[in-house]
Amino acid sequence: MISKNTVCIWYDHGAEEAARFYAQTFPDTTVGAVHIAPSDFPSGKKGDVLTVEFSVCGVPCVGLNGGDAFKQSEAFSFQIATDDQAETDRYWNAIVGNGGEESMCGWCRDKWGVSWQITPRVLTEAMAKGGDVAKRAFEAMMEMQKIDVAKIEAAVRG
Repeated sequence: MISKNTVCIWYDHGAEEAARFYAQTFPDTTVGAVHIAPSDFPSGKKGDVLTVEFSVCGVPCVGLNGGDAFKQSEAFSFQIATDDQAETDRYWNAIVGNGGEESMCGWCRDKWGVSWQITPRVLTEAMAKGGDVAKRAFEAMMEMQKIDVAKIEAAVRG
């Protein structure tokens, strides 16, 4: 059954490879149907993979091999909540170690250009508290690439 709302992600190419990588990396992530182009299209040929149905942590998605007409940006990202440093490290290292790149404040980009926020819950909870706790956690985060849970916890304590 097709979901009422599905996130469509534009890939130059490699939508199936990306979906399979996500399924190996994140829980509750699956690869569904792979649709082949019935004829030539601007960025491919008849028989090439056109779209891939998949989910990321339960969120339904479709990857479109649309070519290089549009580029990914941080205007769209997956935000993955983590419970501890080990989980944060596992996801961050999987993305960056598979041809991705680090950015700031818990953001990284996979090799297909899709942005990810690997966000420990301790940071989200600190921000929700507001006031001085949020300010300290925010200021600590602003100095980080991958989020350091111990440093956020120390900032929360003051």
